Amino acid sequence: MAKKLNDIDKAAAEKGSAVKTVWQFVKFIFVSLIAMIVQFALLNLLPLIPAIKDLYSTEFNWWVFTSTVAAGGLGYFIVNNTANIIAQIVAFFVNRDKTFNSSANVAITLPIYIVFTIALICFSAWLNPTLKDVFVSKGWMGDSLAANAATMICSAVQFFLYFPVDKILFRKPKEEVSETSAE
Repeated sequence: MAKKLNDIDKAAAEKGSAVKTVWQFVKFIFVSLIAMIVQFALLNLLPLIPAIKDLYSTEFNWWVFTSTVAAGGLGYFIVNNTANIIAQIVAFFVNRDKTFNSSANVAITLPIYIVFTIALICFSAWLNPTLKDVFVSKGWMGDSLAANAATMICSAVQFFLYFPVDKILFRKPKEEVSETSAE
C-alpha cells in the first residue's frame, strides 16, 4: 500500500506543482476525516466518564470562554478541547509523513504547529459552545446534536486553515531512499 501511495505521489509530482498540490489536498481530506473521526468519537465518549459528566453542571467563565450549564459547562469545555487536541496530534504526524512526505524537523515544526493549534483551539473553544448554545436555545437542535453540529462547523474552519499552514511547515521532502540501500 505504501509503495502504491509513493508511486502516485511521484506521478503527481512529475505532472507539476499544481497537480502535486491537488493530490496533497486529496490526501489531506482523508487525513482530516481520520482526525475528525477521532474527535467525534472522543466528543461522544469522554462525557461517559463520571468525573467529566459531573462537570457539565458547572458553569465555566474565563476570559472570552463562557460555557453555561445549558451549553455544557466546564465538562463540555474540557471534552471539546481534549478531543480537538488529540485529533490535531494525530493529524500532525499523519500529514507530515503521508500527505506531504516531509522530513521537516519535528523539533522546529511541532512547536509552530502547537502555537497555531492553540490559537485555533482558543477560537474554537469560544465559537463551539457559542454555536451550541444558539442551536439549543433557539430550539433548532437537542443538546447532543447541537454539540456535534458546532464541532462540525469548527472542524470545517480548521480544515481550511490547516492545509496552507501544513503545506508551508512540511515543505521539506523526504530524501529518496535508493532501492539498493533499502535491501
